[in-house]
Amino acid sequence: MKYVTLSLWMAPEVRHPMHQFVVEHDGYEASYLLRGNDIGSDLQTLLFHVDGFPPEPYRAALEQAETVREYAISTCPDETFFLYVQDSPSATGHDLVDALTRAGLVIVSPVAYRTDGTVGLTLVGPGGTVQQAVETVPDGVSVDVREVGEYDSRRLDTGAALTDRQFEAVAAAVDCGYYGDTREGGVDDVADELGCAPGTAAEHLRKAEARVMADILEQRPASTA
Repeated sequence: MKYVTLSLWMAPEVRHPMHQFVVEHDGYEASYLLRGNDIGSDLQTLLFHVDGFPPEPYRAALEQAETVREYAISTCPDETFFLYVQDSPSATGHDLVDALTRAGLVIVSPVAYRTDGTVGLTLVGPGGTVQQAVETVPDGVSVDVREVGEYDSRRLDTGAALTDRQFEAVAAAVDCGYYGDTREGGVDDVADELGCAPGTAAEHLRKAEARVMADILEQRPASTA
């Protein structure tokens, strides 16, 4: 069983308005589709985790989005929030999901809607179906195949827990020796690499470490001792 990681890009005029909101507004790193019902039908019921704050501007944009039927927001202590939404998919979105699933591939959560306008997702299925899915995506959607390999849910789930910015912070920290046996680099070095303030870099690392540690604890069987 194989997996393929794709990066999709759609023009702003066909991009979902809430994805466009994340692209255009500072303070919102990404939104992650965690669960969904009735995918591909005229009405989707979806659960997102939005890495951004405050929720009020996002809520105002939801009110203006013509495709949104109903929504509810629940804030989190780490300045993120969960979004429940009932939404009518666009023709492009409907055709895209149909192309990917019709090929016999399963979409693995989360699906990342990023600030650079791309959509990152992982598909799982027999290796021969990957090319078929890529060839049948609708016009106006660019596809970049980022990675293909043997499916290992533990590795993919841990990586998916991090936002793109958190992943960049961890990568910078590893490169500068922040996690070395003898720490050679510090938060200032990570901040220099990311082009942000040291406090911001420290916050990215803190959130990344918290998410990875939580995933490890969830994957480890409970002790019977």
